[in-house]
Amino acid sequence: MKQLLIFIRKEFYHVLRDRKVLLILFGMPVVQVLLFGFALSSEVKDSRLVVVDYARDYASQQIITKIEASRYFDVEKNLLNHAQIEASFQEGKVKAAIVFPENFQENLLRNNKPQVQIIVDATDVNTGNLVNNYLNAILLDYQAEQNKLAKMPYQIVAETRMLYNPQLKGAPNFVPGVMAMVLLLVCVMMTAIAIVKEKETGTMEVLLVSPMRPAMVIISKAVPYLVLSLINLGAILLLSIYVLDVPVKGSLFLLLAESTLFIITCLTLGILISIQTNSQQVAMLISLMGMMLPTLMLSGFMFPIENMPLPLQVVSNIVPAKWYYTIVKAVMIKGAGFGAVWKETLILLGITLVFFGVSVKKFKIRLQ
Repeated sequence: MKQLLIFIRKEFYHVLRDRKVLLILFGMPVVQVLLFGFALSSEVKDSRLVVVDYARDYASQQIITKIEASRYFDVEKNLLNHAQIEASFQEGKVKAAIVFPENFQENLLRNNKPQVQIIVDATDVNTGNLVNNYLNAILLDYQAEQNKLAKMPYQIVAETRMLYNPQLKGAPNFVPGVMAMVLLLVCVMMTAIAIVKEKETGTMEVLLVSPMRPAMVIISKAVPYLVLSLINLGAILLLSIYVLDVPVKGSLFLLLAESTLFIITCLTLGILISIQTNSQQVAMLISLMGMMLPTLMLSGFMFPIENMPLPLQVVSNIVPAKWYYTIVKAVMIKGAGFGAVWKETLILLGITLVFFGVSVKKFKIRLQ
């Protein structure tokens, strides 16, 4: 045990005196959390809108006022006719246009069938759908206000309730994914170059002639990065709670325990990569490119796994980030307990044991 502690302390010295490593460990997670939390949001805010109001009556003005009061839209200007709409879209300054026909209020009061035209820029399909849905929601809200004063023989009102994220913010969706991506990239990349660095600097012989078993050498390499990754995790959670306003609704202890398991999974994967490679460049390339794309594409963070072809759904099961992302969403966002994530926990534990066993088996006690 004393020898193990000495090797762990040596590894701490290696990490703490390398400023580039510290910058990657603590700088990259903070930047990514803030970037995904603020810049890469799925919300639509202050979308520019133009209005063509042929009616110019009280009802159309009320709706325009409601649109202006919404935080989702910024009414750019009032146009005089349809011909100016396309020019506004081609300039790239507006996302949507709304057209009120003549006699809008009269059709609303007498025929109960008023028509409004919504024109949306669909070059970005997701944004176009969101803009259209927001405009329709404003129109339905105005219609509901008017229906309170009218006598309707039959009326079905669907009351929608958004669970876990009633304000439809982007941060609750991005934070779990960013946690999975940051921890996986940092842990895998840092440990992937740990043993390779020893090979390149010629200090691996010292480890090989020591009485330490391969398992103990691997543990001594992983422990410092485990401690630093836990500090990283604490920083990410603090940013999520106090900066992005995404509180931990479930058990904080359970979230920390699951995160620790995921960190250990990533560390063992990084150790396995470092054992199989002979240069830091190759190890870093594998850890970055080989881990980033599967995490982004196959974890459910960016794209729903259910919509993927069956072969990709099967492949996604071997991506550790998929299971951790599911755990974080359940515990942090939904407030679920261990009963809801026990299966994912066992899968992560199994992946960890496989990586560790393969690493010990592949660890060479001789360089040649």
